[in-house]
Amino acid sequence: MNYPENLSDIDIILDQTDVILEKVIEAWTELQTKQPLIQCITNSVASNYAANVLLACGASPAMIDNPFEAQSFASIAAALSINVGTPTTEQMQAMLISAQTVSEKNTPWVLDPVGYGVFLKWRSEMVDQLLLLKPTIIRGNASEISTLAGNQAQAKGVDSTLSSHEVYHQALTLLEHTECIAISGESDFILSNAINGVIQINGGSYLQPKVTATGCALGALIAAYSAVSTPVIAAVAAHVHFAIAGKLAFAKSQSVGSFNVAFLDYLYEINDSTIAEYADIQIIQ
Repeated sequence: MNYPENLSDIDIILDQTDVILEKVIEAWTELQTKQPLIQCITNSVASNYAANVLLACGASPAMIDNPFEAQSFASIAAALSINVGTPTTEQMQAMLISAQTVSEKNTPWVLDPVGYGVFLKWRSEMVDQLLLLKPTIIRGNASEISTLAGNQAQAKGVDSTLSSHEVYHQALTLLEHTECIAISGESDFILSNAINGVIQINGGSYLQPKVTATGCALGALIAAYSAVSTPVIAAVAAHVHFAIAGKLAFAKSQSVGSFNVAFLDYLYEINDSTIAEYADIQIIQ
């Protein structure tokens, strides 16, 4: 993958949270400086929200999801985010074309297997095809990751019925398909063959799942960070960014509507000092 040289030293062993925090701040700085172009093929519910989140965080979104422009645009994008939430026939074609294109160019890309499972066979078969192209990062909630790993997890629609604490160990089998796995939940967990242990990120608010498309937007933000950092730090940085914004937004407002506005505001207002003060990162050996 095309990762910046000054951030490539993280793929050996991480055993100190201060090292991770330093790399997260570097990634945030790079995101603000480079404002990478991110191709997002996402669901109809999430498209506008994901674009606003990327803009607030410093990236440049482009929601190119048709097969007629997929190859040409994927060839110039700094990263790709694929979310199979509400797939159409043309969108499915665009997903495969874009994933093939970025794989050939060694451009980082994120796969969010929304709704994966036996009851939604069409999209799940597409996810299986996309896995063969080795996504840089797989992102999902606990039920999605558990099911993708071969377990019979139940979900309420596309929402998780499992805790991220329950399933992060199951995700290890998925590392044959990807460089990094990110599981969102009450606490978030990042796994990779490149690190010694599992990285846990705490923070956020229980109101975040009450806002449509926050998880989908998180996948897009992971893609944005992957354009300026290594897979592990990209996943950690995006989750830290969301966790801090969620925590600060909840301190300001405990109602869903005003919380959502505050959440977007804090995504935009976060800086290196805020990250250093509020990031809650742990390593599970």
